[in-house]
Amino acid sequence: MVRRTKEEAQETRHQILEAAEQAFYERGVARTTLADIATLAGVTRGAIYWHFSNKADLVQAMLDSLHEPLEELAQASESEDEPDPLGCMRKLLIRLFQQIAIDPKTRRLNEILHHKCEFTDEMCDMRRQRQSVSLDCNVRIERSLRNAVNREQLPPDLDTVRAAIALHAYIDGMIGQWLLVPDSFDLYQEAERWVDVSLQTLSLTHALRK
Repeated sequence: MVRRTKEEAQETRHQILEAAEQAFYERGVARTTLADIATLAGVTRGAIYWHFSNKADLVQAMLDSLHEPLEELAQASESEDEPDPLGCMRKLLIRLFQQIAIDPKTRRLNEILHHKCEFTDEMCDMRRQRQSVSLDCNVRIERSLRNAVNREQLPPDLDTVRAAIALHAYIDGMIGQWLLVPDSFDLYQEAERWVDVSLQTLSLTHALRK
C-alpha cells in the first residue's frame, strides 16, 4: 500500500510537470496560474502545493530535468582526475546543442526558459533561483577550465573566471538566438563548429589572459 501511494504521488507529480510545461509553452509563465495547471493536469490546487511550494518552485523543478542527461559529462570535466576535461566539455556542449535541435521536449523547455519566462513581481523567487543557477554554472565552468589549464589544454595564463563568464554567455546566446530564429542556421549539423568557435576563442583571445 505504501509503495503504491509513493508511485501514485510520483505519477501525480509527473502529471503536474507535464501540464505545467504545456501551459507555460502555450501562454508563457506569467500568464499561467496554478489553477490553470491544476485543471490541465486533472488535479486540485492542493495537489500542486503538496509537491511544489509555489509557481517558481514548479518552474525550477521543470527546468532541472534539462541538466540530468548531461550531468555525467559535466562532472567528468570538473574532476581533477579527468585526463581530458576540455574534451568532456566539448562533448557536453555539442550534445547540448544537438539535443535542443532534435528533441522536442528539450526544445520546449529551453524556449520557456529563454523566451517565455517573464520575471514579473510574482516571479521574484524565480528570478533569484535563476540568478543562483547562473552563478553556480559559472563556478562549474570555471572549475572545468582550470582543469583544462592544468592539463595544458588551455593557455597557462588564461583568466578562467572571465573565460567562464564569456563561455556561458556565448552558449546562452547561441541557444536563445537559434530558438528565436531556428531557420537561420542548422544547429544540429553545425553544433561541432559552433562549439569549436567558443573553445578556440578561449585559447586565442588575448583579452581573456591574466
